[in-house]
Amino acid sequence: MVTKANEAIFTPIEEGRFRFACHKGIACFTECCAKLKLVLTPYDILRLKNRLSIPSYEFLDTFTETLIENNNRFPMVKLKMNHQGGGKRPLVTPEGCTVYEDRPIACRLYPVGNASAFIGLETPAKQKFFLVQESHCLGFEEDKEWTLDEWLSHEGVKEYNAINEPWMRIVTSPRTLGEGDSTRKFQMFFMASYNLDRFREFIFNTKFFQVFDISIERKDLLATDDTELLKLAFDWLRFSLFGEMTLQPIKRE
Repeated sequence: MVTKANEAIFTPIEEGRFRFACHKGIACFTECCAKLKLVLTPYDILRLKNRLSIPSYEFLDTFTETLIENNNRFPMVKLKMNHQGGGKRPLVTPEGCTVYEDRPIACRLYPVGNASAFIGLETPAKQKFFLVQESHCLGFEEDKEWTLDEWLSHEGVKEYNAINEPWMRIVTSPRTLGEGDSTRKFQMFFMASYNLDRFREFIFNTKFFQVFDISIERKDLLATDDTELLKLAFDWLRFSLFGEMTLQPIKRE
């Protein structure tokens, strides 16, 4: 399928191999970083804000915009594009990406695209992968060959997918949000998904640990481990939004 807007061809990846390489010596280097609608996942933001050594709320204010669209059930966050320099995304220089080791999952996947479908609460996601062959990209003319599995492993995609999967199940869930203030629920979703440092303040400065049965060992871990904190945030969202028993309330006598 060809889309004239970005002059790209989307080709299903078969069992065979594909050729691709990107490096500073290639003429189109960093062109794929310009004029993007790059939506960030919670784990993207966690990695980027830690790479920059800034709190999540500062990262959100400085580098992102919030998307409220009719086709999205929840607010999404995208990376701001620079208005100068060809509309490239921030943190990209002529030398390349300055946060390459912690780049978002969409950047890791490229030139591979991914569509996921979740059938049941615990059923593994059904995934389809395809090549995104943009007209400007010369990487497909390079000699390096990959299988799909080699590419996903090399780019660290599997780690990102494993951590983000519970969140993807939330944003694609057909379940209703139930009764209550929808605005407040959207605010809860935004904080737990994207503003992780605020979420930490929330659980430690309210009666959260008096309401939910969280072990002392896990509570200690939540004070410093952002990945563990993100997992709790997803559990809290599933409990609060859909009534799933992902957290255990403390039983009162």
